[in-house]
Amino acid sequence: MIQALAAKAHATVVLADGDVPDPNRNAPDALTSKVDTVLGILAWAGTAAGVAGVLITGAMMALSVRRGEGSEHLGRLGMVLGGCVLVATAGPVVTFVFG
Repeated sequence: MIQALAAKAHATVVLADGDVPDPNRNAPDALTSKVDTVLGILAWAGTAAGVAGVLITGAMMALSVRRGEGSEHLGRLGMVLGGCVLVATAGPVVTFVFG
């Protein structure tokens, strides 16, 4: 039993003293191209959704002003524009943090 514990302790020390493997961080080219395609589609969809949100919010603001109703659409416009900023800066922020 003592020999087994000594062997286990020796193996642990040897592993701790040994070279730590440094795996390759580059993804395969086939996977990279597919991920780039998906991210491009998502970025395009996010931009289209932002443009649609601004247009819809603007139309709702115009209709509510015409009807003489009080408008809370400015807050909604702020949320839409905040979402647009998030979509536009997602790539650079991730690159800054992880790149």
